[in-house]
Amino acid sequence: MHSPTPTDTLAADSTDPLGRERSHLAASRAALKAMREDVEALDLRDVAGTWVSAQVLQKQVDERIKALADLAHTPLFFGRLDYLHAISEAASEGSGGERFYIGRRHVHDAGGDPMVIDWRAPVSQPFYRASRTEPLDVAKRRRFGYTGGELTAYEDENLSDPDEADTGSALLAAEIEKPRVGPMRDIVATIQPEQDEIVRADVTGTICVQGAPGTGKTAVGLHRVAYLLYAHRERLARTGTLVVGPNRSFLQYIEQVLPALGELDVAQATVQELVGHVEVRGTDSAETARIKGDARMARVLRNAVRAGITLPTEPCTVVRGSRRWRVPAYELEEIVRELMDREIRYGAALEALPQRIAHAVLVKMEQGGEAPDDRVQDAVARNAAVKATVKACWPAVDPVKLVHRLLGDAEFLAAAADGILDAGEQAALRWARPPRSARTAPWSAADAVLIDEAADLVHRTPSLGHVVVDEAQDLSPMQYRAVGRRCTTGSATVLGDLAQGTTPWATGSWQEALHHLGKDGAHVEELTQGFRVPGEVIAYASRLLPAIAPGLAPATSVRDLPGSLVLRHVPDGLDDAVLDACREALRHEGSVGLIAADARVPALASALAAAGLPHLDPGTETTADARLTLVPASLAKGLEYDHVVLDEPAAIVSGEPDHRTGLRRLYVSLTRAVSGLTVLHAQPLPTELD
Repeated sequence: MHSPTPTDTLAADSTDPLGRERSHLAASRAALKAMREDVEALDLRDVAGTWVSAQVLQKQVDERIKALADLAHTPLFFGRLDYLHAISEAASEGSGGERFYIGRRHVHDAGGDPMVIDWRAPVSQPFYRASRTEPLDVAKRRRFGYTGGELTAYEDENLSDPDEADTGSALLAAEIEKPRVGPMRDIVATIQPEQDEIVRADVTGTICVQGAPGTGKTAVGLHRVAYLLYAHRERLARTGTLVVGPNRSFLQYIEQVLPALGELDVAQATVQELVGHVEVRGTDSAETARIKGDARMARVLRNAVRAGITLPTEPCTVVRGSRRWRVPAYELEEIVRELMDREIRYGAALEALPQRIAHAVLVKMEQGGEAPDDRVQDAVARNAAVKATVKACWPAVDPVKLVHRLLGDAEFLAAAADGILDAGEQAALRWARPPRSARTAPWSAADAVLIDEAADLVHRTPSLGHVVVDEAQDLSPMQYRAVGRRCTTGSATVLGDLAQGTTPWATGSWQEALHHLGKDGAHVEELTQGFRVPGEVIAYASRLLPAIAPGLAPATSVRDLPGSLVLRHVPDGLDDAVLDACREALRHEGSVGLIAADARVPALASALAAAGLPHLDPGTETTADARLTLVPASLAKGLEYDHVVLDEPAAIVSGEPDHRTGLRRLYVSLTRAVSGLTVLHAQPLPTELD
């Protein structure tokens, strides 16, 4: 196979621009292959001093090989910047402008010269930020179009040419509207200026993104993780990063985005997985879950954890050899009170107390003419008398057993909740039949969060460098606290939409949420321009906003697709009509989602099976042969499909504990479509949609 030479490239550029770009793509792929082969050929036997270091080095090499993988259907570069002036140190003086290809990862040739620049590098930023009013020294911005991994088109914007008309990018629109088959796609080729500002925000600050449906807030958050790992790799490799999603189906849906950007080591978890101290086997009523998620529970738990602290009334006498050393009760009380006043973690105080008592003994030894050292203090701290005093004054606390007692012992709960929760709220918290042990308790998801809070009161939760929390509007104050504990010394990216809050405890404002997260004063950015949901669809769904989130501005859309919304009243034979709508949607390219109230899903699953229409569960990757997913409305949040068939809106609304939550669930369901939405109903539509 002929490899293009510099002469070939120059000739092709003047006579065949597309051929020249294809040649550069082929050469870049060859260079990436050579980079990977160089890593695969490394011999670690002479550089690894021990077996442990050899394993560490081999793991790093394996990760590097994975990062250098060439994904056949993922373009290696998607854009090009032609600068007016040289900007790199390697460029010779007076050499004029420079050209850079922008892609998902850095690729260099055998001499070390860049062939593709990572989209996260500073030199790539003007690809997203440059405009005709602020060209940022860019003469030309070129976008590339691909079909099945092959470069098939390009499009130029001469940003420094005042005579060129300012028209929209057809390739950009085509990339945004490309059918969705498979997991969530990255948006690195289509990032908009307002999104890029969020992506590249400083690692030390927390940012909150209020994003209407289709504005790309989830993708922006994931690309922010990829950018931060690029710009602050050493720092975040040491402290760790985490993406928190609403459920496992959602995490499976997004999990391919970061690997496509070359990032493999980002942990993903639901809040429930973060607080997995116990097995969740029970459920709570909406009211009980709301109370357990209330921030006041943090004060109740603090009182419960410290309830066992008792001021000493007896002295502590330590016998060493023939001598007895006595610490009077008033001195012990001073030590205990000081630890109480310092507000340190309960477990840290428990570890410090025997040492403080031992120190008081050593002072008396020194006053008695002895010269004890640190070993003597440690021995005294382990003395039986000191241990007995500590156990009596500051007993050990097991977080699981503590919450078990709190929910099962009315007197203990009343003492801890005095002045915080009223009698009715306390009654709602208590188990009707207290279980005999913590092991057999019917723990609920909200209980696990309470246990996590208690555990942090005893021992500090380790903090990560950066945490991204998506669909954050649905977290309770106590869940916010659980996430916030994971980034007390780091930063966070908070993503959500107040209009899509579908839990009884959904947050009322981002300021309130950020307070519970421990990030008061964080910047809140609002994204209202949609790139996914067609304008006709988002306008229809926005009719619900006055009822579900009156403070939010309706979203707009850059995509005008006439006929993208179909409303169909079906007085009889709704199931058959739904099947027909699914068949019609499957005639189009891309993925299809059938969204229905949770209670309707079993009947629809049976109908699909009887009709010979195979369907997938949410989170399962679609393929060319299996493109229909049956989605319970409770799991629709965060997902997207080219075509959506929405079954019986009234059933979705009535399936929730209150009307507003039901309307919010409907709002979510209405805004999952990328190309077309068909709404079928036998019952009247909610009046808010009129």
